[in-house]
Amino acid sequence: MGLLIKHARIVNAGKEEVADLYLDNRRIDQIGNNIRLPDHGSAQTIDARGMYVFPGGIDPHVHMHLPTAAGFSSDDFFSGSQAALHGGTTTLIDFVTPNRGMSLVQALDVRKQEAEGCLADYSLHVSPVEWSENTANEIRTCVRAGITSFKIYMAYKNSIGIGYEVMEKVMQVVADAGGMVLVHCETGDKVDALRNKLASEGFHSPAAHPLSRPPQSESEAVEKAIALSDKTGCPLYIVHVSAAGSVALIRKAKRKGSKVRAEACPHHLLLDQDLYNGPFESTAPYVLSPPLRQKVDREALWEALGDGAIDVVATDHCPFHMKHKEAGRDDFRMIANGAGGVEHRLALLYTYGVLQKRISLQQLVNVYATAPAKIFGMYPKKGLIAVGSDADLVIWDPDAEQIISARTHHQNSDINIYEGMKTFGRPKTVIREGAVVLTDGNIVANRPGTFLKRFRTGFTQGLRNP
Repeated sequence: MGLLIKHARIVNAGKEEVADLYLDNRRIDQIGNNIRLPDHGSAQTIDARGMYVFPGGIDPHVHMHLPTAAGFSSDDFFSGSQAALHGGTTTLIDFVTPNRGMSLVQALDVRKQEAEGCLADYSLHVSPVEWSENTANEIRTCVRAGITSFKIYMAYKNSIGIGYEVMEKVMQVVADAGGMVLVHCETGDKVDALRNKLASEGFHSPAAHPLSRPPQSESEAVEKAIALSDKTGCPLYIVHVSAAGSVALIRKAKRKGSKVRAEACPHHLLLDQDLYNGPFESTAPYVLSPPLRQKVDREALWEALGDGAIDVVATDHCPFHMKHKEAGRDDFRMIANGAGGVEHRLALLYTYGVLQKRISLQQLVNVYATAPAKIFGMYPKKGLIAVGSDADLVIWDPDAEQIISARTHHQNSDINIYEGMKTFGRPKTVIREGAVVLTDGNIVANRPGTFLKRFRTGFTQGLRNP
């Protein structure tokens, strides 16, 4: 049976219109004001009068069931995708992070098995954490398997981070294979030295965390990553940009034609570095990397969303329970690093972006759905409301109000970095592959997600530069 959505105010990244939608066989079959239903059957009908209809959200940066020294991140693919659906996100891209000495291909197979409980459609980025005689062939094998994006870390040198020489090798192979490299930009050696220096001088509280990872540690790494991208011709996607200096470098690179795209996260748009001042229980939840910054950085990020210097808003969803944070009570370096947010992205952007006139509705749709679909090779199947596209939709109630709280959220965590923040709007109904999976705050269908093979990058798909 098909699904008919009446009186929909459809918002795409390029235009808005009021029309009806008919969904059939997991795709959008018709859009118009005089839809004719097929002769072979009837349709379930939803009246969307007074609502917006957005494409299903794509979060290209989440960490479900991530192993850390403090234990796994507290959401697995099942619980994390439940939270995602509650927030209007229907597609996730997680990561494959092998141990050193492990084949990228083997690690990809293991991760795909771990993701089988996901209730959203999903794909993966693969992280080369070293260079061996097999790395180039493993990268090419991943590309043939539908993995076209590879994440490298300039931080965490003692575990998964790599140096400039290996970065260049990875970027050259990925470029030749037609893929793209994502980079966590922090000068790892300098960060490690600062962390150890602060600890040796008796600074052990979460307040030391932002001091150990100052804005220039990110901006210096961004500059180096852009230079390597230019040298190798490898498309570059910079994750979780947090600093005004980084924004300026990205804007400059885009204007000169570099193959650079960039992402911001809601916590860097909305939360202040002052949150690290206070007792451990109230400050440890905000230990994430890069750390929260100052007002000048937040304003630079909002401006960059408006003019296209920043392309995507993702969440870097990596929640923990407070007990995982407690491991660092006497040493900030041991605090579990990360926070949740996949459930709140759309509501936060709507409330503090659209309603405060920092971005338009169409820009909202672009940064949370359309741009990630284009960049990561899923457009126009994803990220667009059009005939033939996947029937992944969010029927958005703009009049709903809620207070974010760990007592009521759906991520598997007893803390929430947005605790007490008021948001307006929420998903009234979420549809994935043509079927209602959530309505009125309740998941009504635990439909397994589909692993998405991606065979192209999106640097030629009409994304704008500042």
